[in-house]
Amino acid sequence: MLFSASCLLWWCCAICCSSLWFCFFLLRDNMETALCNICFVCVPMQSFHSFFFCLFVVDGTVAPVQMSSSPLGSLSETASKAMSPPCTSPVSPGNGEHLYLSQIFLLVVMKNVKDYIQEAKAHMSQTYQDMEAGLSLSSHYVDVQVSQREVVRSGKNTNKCLDKELVIKGDTDRQKTMLIFDGSNGEKSRRYILLLGNAGMGKTTLIKKLCIDWSRDCIPQFDFVFLLDGKKLSVTEPVYSLQTLLLNLSSSAPSCVDPEAVYAQILAAPKRVLIIFDGFDELRNYETLLQAQEKDLTASLQKDSKAKTFTVRQLYSAILQRVLLPGCTLLLSTRPRGTASQLLRRTDSLLEMCGFTPANVETYLSQYFSDPGLRESALESLKSMSYLNLVCWNPGLCRLVCLILEQSRSVDVLPRTLTGLCHQVLSSGGEAVTEDFDLLSQLSSLAWEGVKANSSILPTGRDISGKVKAFGLRTGLFLSHQLRASPCLSNSTKEEGENETEAGETEQRTENSERTTNDLTDHQNDQILLWANPFLQRKGRRRPQREELELTQRFAVGLLFHNRTELQRFHTHTETAFRDMVANKQGLVTKHLEGLSYADLTPSQILEACHYVYEATGRTRLVTHLAANLPEFLTFHGVQLSPPDVFTVQKALEQGGTEGRRFCLDLEDSGIQICGLRALCCGSSRSCIADAITLWELLEQSDEESLLQRAVSKFTIHPLKAKQVCHIEHLEKLVNIHIHKRLSDSESHSILSEGVPAVKELHKLEFELGPDNGPLVLPKLWDLLPGLHNLQHLDLENSKIGDKGAEKLASALVSLPSLEILNLSQNCIGDEGVKKLAATLKDLPNLHCLSVYSNMISDEGAESLAAVLPHMASLTDLDVKFNKLTDVGAQSLGASLRNCTKVKTLRMWNQCIPFGVLERLIQQDSRIRLH
Repeated sequence: MLFSASCLLWWCCAICCSSLWFCFFLLRDNMETALCNICFVCVPMQSFHSFFFCLFVVDGTVAPVQMSSSPLGSLSETASKAMSPPCTSPVSPGNGEHLYLSQIFLLVVMKNVKDYIQEAKAHMSQTYQDMEAGLSLSSHYVDVQVSQREVVRSGKNTNKCLDKELVIKGDTDRQKTMLIFDGSNGEKSRRYILLLGNAGMGKTTLIKKLCIDWSRDCIPQFDFVFLLDGKKLSVTEPVYSLQTLLLNLSSSAPSCVDPEAVYAQILAAPKRVLIIFDGFDELRNYETLLQAQEKDLTASLQKDSKAKTFTVRQLYSAILQRVLLPGCTLLLSTRPRGTASQLLRRTDSLLEMCGFTPANVETYLSQYFSDPGLRESALESLKSMSYLNLVCWNPGLCRLVCLILEQSRSVDVLPRTLTGLCHQVLSSGGEAVTEDFDLLSQLSSLAWEGVKANSSILPTGRDISGKVKAFGLRTGLFLSHQLRASPCLSNSTKEEGENETEAGETEQRTENSERTTNDLTDHQNDQILLWANPFLQRKGRRRPQREELELTQRFAVGLLFHNRTELQRFHTHTETAFRDMVANKQGLVTKHLEGLSYADLTPSQILEACHYVYEATGRTRLVTHLAANLPEFLTFHGVQLSPPDVFTVQKALEQGGTEGRRFCLDLEDSGIQICGLRALCCGSSRSCIADAITLWELLEQSDEESLLQRAVSKFTIHPLKAKQVCHIEHLEKLVNIHIHKRLSDSESHSILSEGVPAVKELHKLEFELGPDNGPLVLPKLWDLLPGLHNLQHLDLENSKIGDKGAEKLASALVSLPSLEILNLSQNCIGDEGVKKLAATLKDLPNLHCLSVYSNMISDEGAESLAAVLPHMASLTDLDVKFNKLTDVGAQSLGASLRNCTKVKTLRMWNQCIPFGVLERLIQQDSRIRLH
């Protein structure tokens, strides 16, 4: 991934403003109601929209901060054949001349196509290389890891929300190298790629770098690369064909001399075409783009997408649904909530931006600060400010931190919260950030009025000065545009009750460079405040909460407790009125936070509470209350923790520690980085096994004996649910450390002289990989089981182990004398497998519950179980339902049961046993059950 340091400033400032100004007016109108209604949702740190809509805590004015295709001659043979006219006549002098002219014509056509490809590369190189005047992409980027995400499809409902389907990988697994387009390990090439990342993580920068790479022949699998913009959906007239969409409307397409030939080549070799949708989450009503279109429209698109014309929405939808160019490669970038959930079933590759590592941050700073002395000073200052250093995990926020480091002369003046960072950037006065406070104040007021009216479109006839319009257009906060009725893809896509708000959403933005003075005088245009869009609500259905609104809540708290002297200069209130207003709102927030029942909050809500308290700098009362009321068992399972998230949690736990409290943390499936794991290893915790081992190895290498001792002794994995292949791979590595009493290839360590406590304390293992993935790691499971001497509960249901697996399991069970519950249901185990198991089961002194439900056991296997049943002294419950045993096997088990005084239930109903036989057996022994 690449990150540009220069083009972010105005971009960051423009999108940040939406939340900052909103927050002020929210605070001014009804702070208590607002916080009580919107307060606690999981809020990631990556969005910039939110700070700058906040600084109007009282009525002030503040200005914003804002592939290569194949070489020449590589056109496919298919394309050549498609362009070549067929020759069916015998060769004659006349025909020979005609053939010769046809070949010349073909060569001209081929040359035109090749020339277009080279022009497209030159155009793309020029468009995306120059980020700003005098600043190129190659001089200010940092390569950042892109990780592969996986989807867990469990249960009957496969259309669950994204957070429940996407697997959150550990830090160690995320570091594996991942190619974007080519499949690894012999996998097929990826054709439908979804790139995930929160705001500021560098999705757009990565796409720009891919375009530059294509222009330099570094991505040879594509002849054509097209960037499609969601803003073009505002063109609602049916005036485009697929040809004009790609060659005229794509932002990366140059002018074309021979569009017919180029389009023919695209159709002839769609596998050599890459289509990119950047910012898919910004597309208006994106759900309709993924809904099935009417049959007549689909047939028309497939039959003649060149001659007939369609709306942009219809063409976008047909491309996304593989109706048009089904063989092309699609790359869509979006945020990891809301939009992406609609795409999970279509994509064959899910990638995520990982953000900056500490090494990436140093690289970025070394490129940002050209002066060696200033660079050294900035790095030293950043390392002394823990929170600012961690905030730099987000590339966009790293840019803002660099702005502050560039202007600060002392560490003492550096901000210590996210609110302080954004406020200091706003107040810095650099790069025309504070250009016109009054104009920004007017736009803020208009946006707040729109939020209250649930519309981003200003009322008709509302008089706005040309100066305000010009300022809004230049900063990207305002749009003057003529709205048209939205086209209908099908009757099923119509949304009843949709108000004017929906027409003015984000896709109707256009490039600032396309704005002319005519925009300012054309009174027929609708005036749209893009600021208001993230805060509007849809009618008739719930709208996912966006980052802008989430961070607005956090900034609202932060600004209320910010430096009062600094804030007052942005307001027109008298000193007394200002003091009273702020004190009143602070009291409302304090009352709300202290009234929360933390035991009833979700993990994401607890995390958000930690952020609120941290942003309220200097409020010891809030910190103390939070630390005293946090649950002792604190879980963040399934909630992605960024480095700033970990910092705020760490501060709360440290305060609790000073008051004598001890916490047990569940950090599994949180994606916490190794450095964060180190910071939180003060108490008992469970986390990704691979990450814990990596931390131990790092502590051993740095000779931090006491911390290593604490990390090893406090680590726990009980109970363990193995849902991914990597879970078993990680467990195998941990068991090996336990057995050999050393880390990796090092010598035996005194801390591990008695093994790993977490392994010794593992009493329950549930193998939940299912029949597809389970067999892939069963060999590893058989190898590691003998190391789990204290295991009491082993659940292998629906793992397809078969007779061979049962034989391997029988060998491993010998080493599990503590085993009490064994579940082997739905595993295709037959008579041979049961025979092997029976010989071992009788030697398990503590086994009291055995289930071989729904296998393939017949009478022979039932007799094997009957023979050992009297020798299983602790067995109380046996389940052999839904197998293949007949009345013969049932009677054998029934007879054996008479010699088993401790057995309480024997369940053995199946269709092969006559009901009369079962009824007679039940009459003879009431412990026999049908279900």
